[in-house]
Amino acid sequence: MKLIIVALVCLSVILYSCQNERQQTATQNLNSPLYEFQDMEPRWNSFENPTSEKGAGGQENKGAKGHPYDYLKAGESKTLMDVTGSGIINRMWFTIQDRSPQMLRSLKIEIFWDGEQRPAVSAPFGDFFGNGLGRLVKHESELFSSAEGRSFNCFIPMPFKTGARVVVTNEGTRDLDMLFYDINFVMLNDWSDNKLYFHCYWNRDTATTPGEDYTILPHVQGKGRFLGVNFGVMANPIYQKSWWGEGEVKMYLDGDDELPTLIGTGTEDYIGTAWGQGAFINRYTGCPVADTENDHWTFYRYHIPDPIYFNREIRVDIQAMGGNMKEKVIEFIDDGAPLIPVTIQEGQAFMGLMDSIPPVDLKREDLMNGWTNFYRSDDWSSTAYFYLDKPSNNLPALENIKLRTYRLD
Repeated sequence: MKLIIVALVCLSVILYSCQNERQQTATQNLNSPLYEFQDMEPRWNSFENPTSEKGAGGQENKGAKGHPYDYLKAGESKTLMDVTGSGIINRMWFTIQDRSPQMLRSLKIEIFWDGEQRPAVSAPFGDFFGNGLGRLVKHESELFSSAEGRSFNCFIPMPFKTGARVVVTNEGTRDLDMLFYDINFVMLNDWSDNKLYFHCYWNRDTATTPGEDYTILPHVQGKGRFLGVNFGVMANPIYQKSWWGEGEVKMYLDGDDELPTLIGTGTEDYIGTAWGQGAFINRYTGCPVADTENDHWTFYRYHIPDPIYFNREIRVDIQAMGGNMKEKVIEFIDDGAPLIPVTIQEGQAFMGLMDSIPPVDLKREDLMNGWTNFYRSDDWSSTAYFYLDKPSNNLPALENIKLRTYRLD
């Protein structure tokens, strides 16, 4: 009997080890040592090989640069990639000859996984590649880059189990004369269920309501990882040059109701800077556009060294809040600006104003002077990136082109 038990234990260990080997092979990421062989077939998908089939590239003009680009007429869609089988997209590169804000918001990129009819990714082209407000500048982060401000690179790994389809649509009124692209991926020989599908959600509110948080990511059910977000803010001139970025990011995870588990301390704090934000670009955080003349700002944070996992559900918001000295805030109120006073601070004294009924009158003589935070109304847009354990989601459809391109010129 002892020999039988020992044999069964040994067999279990062997089977477990073999299973672990298979599991490890299936889930190896693309950052393993350069000298370590991986059983993956590389593929490049472009107009020179639109099917990405083995031995099928460069068929036009006897292989002499016969089809490096194509056009995309107004109202036209082009399927740029449509493959079956298991794989991982590991890089996407695009460039277009019209890189105006109108075109970057008029183009729509969609990605479908495993034959789903609903896209997991549906976003304005420029915003998807990390360029808020349709403004393309030279930048390089961990997930996106534009080497000289003329190209669009994405390095987010995107696994798929049975197939992947990438579609770009020109929803504008102008033809796009030149579209170049190259989608790089590897085919896998096996699949493990711990792989998550990449998703993306774009949102815009052209006039946030004071006191209502702006939605970065609506309620999503499932298991996954929140990867990060890039923002675009067009500050409302009614508040003159006052600071708009006092809002705190809130992440509601796995059963959170009125109060979030994760909460920040301010907009510039969330992206790793302080006391306002100027232009800077780092691996995980940055502010590519800090246009103080027009009060236009783009900024991002990617949660790579600080992963945000969720087991059942997630929702992500940010407060649309700003601040200025009390005297200036009173001036805004007198001018009819929509706002709600939130806090006031002078030296070490800090006073919350939201619990007062009726609301605190800032002109009250016994009220301290100092920096006053207030809910305000600005133009916010955002692109949220996340992974989910299912190939499609039930998020709202992408906003129409009229809202996407409003006030970009």
